[in-house]
Amino acid sequence: MVPYLGALDPFPPLEMSRDDMGGLLAVGGGLLPDRLLDAYRRGIFPWGTVDGLPLWYSPDPRMVLFPEEFRLTRSLQKTLRAGKFTVRFDSNFAGVMAACATTPRAGQDGTWITPEMMDAYIRLHELGWAHSVETYAGDTLVGGLYGLAIGRMFYGESMFSHRTDASKVAFAHLVRYLLAKQSGMIDCQMHTDHLASLGGREIPRAKFLTKLSALISAAPSRAPWSTELIDLRW
Repeated sequence: MVPYLGALDPFPPLEMSRDDMGGLLAVGGGLLPDRLLDAYRRGIFPWGTVDGLPLWYSPDPRMVLFPEEFRLTRSLQKTLRAGKFTVRFDSNFAGVMAACATTPRAGQDGTWITPEMMDAYIRLHELGWAHSVETYAGDTLVGGLYGLAIGRMFYGESMFSHRTDASKVAFAHLVRYLLAKQSGMIDCQMHTDHLASLGGREIPRAKFLTKLSALISAAPSRAPWSTELIDLRW
């Protein structure tokens, strides 16, 4: 049985996660900021809802990307140097989430980004924990990603692309920013071929938790992100 959480119930031990269900750990408990932040600090993340109740996951192994291992292909480098996209940080968080929720994806029917999820993460953005990286063609939002930053840890949530390489351009700028901030790891949660092509790889959950504990111990910063902190020359 998967535990159901009340508003004040703690998360169960991660060893109780169901490998046969993608690492499902618990159901319920709500999506208030303190609950979400507590989950991420423990290596747990929400992925969709059922009857309005969040589903909490902690898979083993865990897909991660170490910023220094980011794979910048020649074709992506060419796109970056061409300068056909403009990249901004934290200027349209809600727009990025909405696009992630509505962009069709191969092999997926519907979206896990429910209205409850939208509200919860927009609140985290307002509090300075959640951030977006946006790619524009002119004034049109054509790609981007969003996630959370705690200490020197970044938790990637979702990305979308309406133009070739638009999401990869956003990801490249994310990596540049995280390297400048000396962030040590990007949580990619679960394996996808797309993330693997960018340099992501799976590590055992125990190793992930050890690294996570060290990275989140750094002093948190909740200031808005700015591209002024990174070198935009490619």
